[in-house]
Amino acid sequence: MNTRAAAASLRSRLLEFAERRLPALTRLKQAESLPILLDRHRIYVLPTRFGLMLSAVLLVMLLGALNYNNNPAILLTCLLGAASYQSVFQAFRSINRVQLRAARAEPCHAGGTLYIYLYFHIDARPRHGLRLSIDGDETVFDLHPGNDTCVRIGLRARQRGWQQLGRLRLYSEYPFGLFHVWSWLHPDFSALIYPRPEANAPPLPHDSSDAQQRQARRSRGDELVMLRDYQPTDPLRSIAWKASARHDRLLVKEFEQLRGREIVLDYAALHGLDHEARIARLVRWIIQAEAAQLPYSLQLPERRIGPGLGSEHRHACLRELALLPGASA
Repeated sequence: MNTRAAAASLRSRLLEFAERRLPALTRLKQAESLPILLDRHRIYVLPTRFGLMLSAVLLVMLLGALNYNNNPAILLTCLLGAASYQSVFQAFRSINRVQLRAARAEPCHAGGTLYIYLYFHIDARPRHGLRLSIDGDETVFDLHPGNDTCVRIGLRARQRGWQQLGRLRLYSEYPFGLFHVWSWLHPDFSALIYPRPEANAPPLPHDSSDAQQRQARRSRGDELVMLRDYQPTDPLRSIAWKASARHDRLLVKEFEQLRGREIVLDYAALHGLDHEARIARLVRWIIQAEAAQLPYSLQLPERRIGPGLGSEHRHACLRELALLPGASA
């Protein structure tokens, strides 16, 4: 324990020293508001292993040419060196003035893959062979002037709540792979991670009054009430093919026994489960209710949402569950 404390104290002192003496290297750890423009003050250059090996070969060639006083060999070595090392300027130009304008994320559940879309923009000349790296994953893309270019990256959704994007490493070794030119992007962007649904949840809850209403509807038969737009979760047998042909879109028959039914998903009613297990079961029930097209309400300790149905209502319920106390900041 003492060793760990001493190491943490030493690391803290080193970071403080770096902040005072090397602000150009440490300032990029702070999140920045979008848009972010890369310029010469935040772009770094180092030779690659291949570049160092080529430098050694050219040095040996130059020494041999000078030793034998071979002017054509000296000229060839100088031409190869000039042609090779001008690539540092090409690599620098490929990253210079690149702008990260916006970012958005697709909702996902904890434990899944969080897909984030980054929009880059350049004003002039195409950029080739750019690479974006985060958490060991790498994406290769090109940029063209004019329209914004969307680059998709995938991250592991660790836990429910807000997840920071973190630092991105944008680099290039274009065109010959002799120099490694890179910069850091740390956008102030967070994505909402929905809770993980329970794997084997019981069926949706129903109270006695609801069961009596459904039994009464069954006794009257399935009376067609309305036609609505088809959704991917609807069974094929419920499609009104003739009406769909007249309206040039898929329509679904909705019967009276499916109308007026509302499910209450109550957090307090889940006795015997801990906090996270209750959240996981409620998430699974929300997914089941949406798949069955059954209106539902979400009853939380301090708020009630619904009744409702659809993507907006689903997002509102899952958002409240994701941000319940205990979620990541």
